[in-house]
Amino acid sequence: MQPHKRSKWLMLSALFAVFVLFAAACGNDDDDDTSTSEPQATTMADAPATAMATQAPEPTPEETPMEPAPVTQGPNGEEATPSSDIQLTADELAQIQSGGYTAALLWHAAAAFTNAVTQGARDAFAEMGIEVVAETEAGFDAAQQANDVETAMALDPDIILSLTIDPVSAAEGFRPAVDAGVQLVFLSTTPEGYSHGEEYVGVVTDDLAAMGIAAANLLGNALGGTGEIGFIFHDAPFYVTNQRDQAFKTWMGINFPDIEIVAEQGFSDQSAEDIASAMLTRNPNLDGIYAPWAAGPADGVLAALRAAGANDVAVVTMDLDTNVSLDLVEGGNMVGIAADEAYEIGRTMATKGAYGLLNKAAPPFTIVPAIEVTADNIVEAYELSLATDPPQEVLDALGG
Repeated sequence: MQPHKRSKWLMLSALFAVFVLFAAACGNDDDDDTSTSEPQATTMADAPATAMATQAPEPTPEETPMEPAPVTQGPNGEEATPSSDIQLTADELAQIQSGGYTAALLWHAAAAFTNAVTQGARDAFAEMGIEVVAETEAGFDAAQQANDVETAMALDPDIILSLTIDPVSAAEGFRPAVDAGVQLVFLSTTPEGYSHGEEYVGVVTDDLAAMGIAAANLLGNALGGTGEIGFIFHDAPFYVTNQRDQAFKTWMGINFPDIEIVAEQGFSDQSAEDIASAMLTRNPNLDGIYAPWAAGPADGVLAALRAAGANDVAVVTMDLDTNVSLDLVEGGNMVGIAADEAYEIGRTMATKGAYGLLNKAAPPFTIVPAIEVTADNIVEAYELSLATDPPQEVLDALGG
């Protein structure tokens, strides 16, 4: 990918619904011009399918940067365990297969990300002989999620996989499942006051540091290691986006010292389009912009650049979404997308549920790899991340 020229032009209306980063996030993805001190995020083109993505890597000892590479931590500072560690032995699998167990999937919303997590979980449950007896989506409504728990409990599931919409109300909402001894596994957050190994088996999410590092690599390499960029971050206390944003900023400073962040602004309810427009006005030589996730913030940044005619300002974001994917393959402002392995999230959550049934100790906080997505590997990235082909309009733009 050729570095973008500097722009000569001046140039989230969407609410942050819980984990739109995996639908928007929660949801997740290189150029070959990497130095030995930067993370060796594997490209689709030069690695087998099992090695297309990596956890946040560590620099080589002889080229250790002055500042350590970002490392993902859980919401309470938990050390992260890679999802590849979450496996059943042959004997454990046989024991689960003979148990006649059932499971329920109680999701926050319907989205491509959720579909991929569901598919990963269903495939793992099918291998384990566990029947999925209920699947719901609450439309980001915490009260509806509590009703979904009650409805699912009528079917007496042994395992529940879910993403808590509101950690405070979820403490009461999931109480019937806790009292019944159901094995609870959560995506990214847990109900307030719940303890690992007591009320729930474990948490699974993306490698937050690796996501930020991937985004930094994509933008830094697209700019040829030099230039001026704007940094738009999620200004709310949410550890998932906070760690991803900070990792991007930190890795930029470590591995791309000649790229200067000349403008930065956070948002919670302010439009990222307005922020990007103001950045362009104040910084007419802006070379690139970081947006924290695709659906909403990145869409707004792209709209601002198009309105200003700033065709040569590079943009990087996180999570696979149709609009940003289409802009990427059409050679627009988007130069790369950091994505996570949503399908692997589902597989890992289901396997952790089996850990609970076996009374097998499960790590509290588990992460799946990040993927650096470019126009060259986007088809493979969709398959690895979302277990599906890209949207038809993206395939059409690719000539497929």
